[in-house]
Amino acid sequence: MTVPVTPTLLYLDNVTVSFDGFRALNALSLAIDHAEMRAIIGPNGAGKTTMMDVITGKTQPNEGTALFEGTHDLTALDETAIAELGIGRKFQTPTVFELHTVEDNLLLALKNKRGPLATLLSRRTNREQERIDSLLERVRLPAQRHRRAGELSHGQKQWLEIGMLLAQEPKLLLIDEPAAGMTDQETADTADLLRDIAKSKGVIVVEHDMSFVRALGAKVTCLHEGSVLAEGSLDAVSANERVVEVYLGR
Repeated sequence: MTVPVTPTLLYLDNVTVSFDGFRALNALSLAIDHAEMRAIIGPNGAGKTTMMDVITGKTQPNEGTALFEGTHDLTALDETAIAELGIGRKFQTPTVFELHTVEDNLLLALKNKRGPLATLLSRRTNREQERIDSLLERVRLPAQRHRRAGELSHGQKQWLEIGMLLAQEPKLLLIDEPAAGMTDQETADTADLLRDIAKSKGVIVVEHDMSFVRALGAKVTCLHEGSVLAEGSLDAVSANERVVEVYLGR
């Protein structure tokens, strides 16, 4: 198979996924550039989760192309190999090591980690400490470094998990409904954080909160019945009659 070269970070073309005759994705095509943030919106059942499952190798499409960096065929790789390529995924509910400190959570997540027990018992290097310090600053948690992760607020746990993703030095982050359950200030801070990350990495954010989507300032893709219904600025997508009919409901 000759794989076409594309300059985009992520390239999906004609991706179709069927479950017992139901098309969760229906000839979906999408392209994400390097250092681009894309907001994905759409009603429940639109295919948002299935799309992320295909990108991360959890679900194999029935047909279509899924390329990463132009040369890596995601449909031929398992979840571990895809993660090692530099694709990180954050689910809606934060998953952190609640009994460990914030600092140790980041240490455990560092790229080329040696395993949980060995990492915690070993003496961290200056480079690792500098990396952890930088991550703590980036995700707004330097004052929480010695607290157990389980003591953090919901929003802080979300930031910690994003920091744990960043510790693995991904090229593309998939973030599922990060604003859910956050305070107004945490929501604003999260939008700032994701905009900062998108200066150097690809970021896909699945979100229902339109105020948060607006704060992201990103290009918006609306999915419906497994396909792209509309794409563009939030104002343009929100003005689309079909988007209003099937999703925004006004």
